[in-house]
Amino acid sequence: MFKTALHSVSYAGFWPGQARLNLSDFLQRASTLGYDGVMLMAKRPHLSLLDFDDAAIERLADQLLELRLHVACLAAYTDFTIGSDHPEIPCREFQIATITQLARLAERLKCPFIRVFTAYERPTVSYDQTWMACVESLRECARRVANFGVTLAVQNHHDMAAHFETMADLLEEIDHPHCKAAFDAWAPALHGCDLVAGVDRLKDWIVHTTVADYVRRPRQVYVPNIVNYTREPDAIRAVPMGEGFIDYRGFFAALRKIGYTGSVAYEMCSMLKGGGSEANLNRYATAFLEWMRSIP
Repeated sequence: MFKTALHSVSYAGFWPGQARLNLSDFLQRASTLGYDGVMLMAKRPHLSLLDFDDAAIERLADQLLELRLHVACLAAYTDFTIGSDHPEIPCREFQIATITQLARLAERLKCPFIRVFTAYERPTVSYDQTWMACVESLRECARRVANFGVTLAVQNHHDMAAHFETMADLLEEIDHPHCKAAFDAWAPALHGCDLVAGVDRLKDWIVHTTVADYVRRPRQVYVPNIVNYTREPDAIRAVPMGEGFIDYRGFFAALRKIGYTGSVAYEMCSMLKGGGSEANLNRYATAFLEWMRSIP
């Protein structure tokens, strides 16, 4: 059986209509639902470095121990081209410093991984400049977190290296044992890629994965002067695990084949079919555990 974790962003109240729990209540909820561990969002309203002094960290560690929850991953929020229009402001240094402090926190919580992002592409920054900003920043972050026995897990989320082949190129160039992959199925599924091929390509780096299932909903925009509609990209709506278009059974079979032993984190970080009430969030979180028990 894969180890399960619930991502705290699922109860952070970020999306229209989404219920919000504070971090302590979220941990209690994850335990009550039956999760093995948690993935903690490293920003407000949950685990922000600004709000957790030594005493608060000790209380958090005590609650995790009491609830028998492990911290599978800390979720950091990085974008290594942000602020490129004002290079006099050291935005990359700010982010590297934050990752370093999160590594100290991760060590205290016995958390092995910090999830990070690459960068969004910007029209004023060339592709190659964006690439090097990610390589240099992630390499330095990896070197610094290694001092605390922590490893970066780069998620295929932002524009740069979202495709699994490009992610492999990125990790090969960074070439650091403490920089690995948090490889998710939803991005390559939206790209139309072969999930099994993605897992096989990144098999030497995958240490974490976060899952959510989705359906496509067609969109059209009315054009009155021709009394017709134009086709727009599909809207994507989250649905309970197993009800969407992503081939998660194939994905997990591929993970098992490569000997993956890390956690599987479930997240609700977008609009859900059925809305964002606490009852619906609980329903989705429970449905995920039930679905995972059906995985051979």
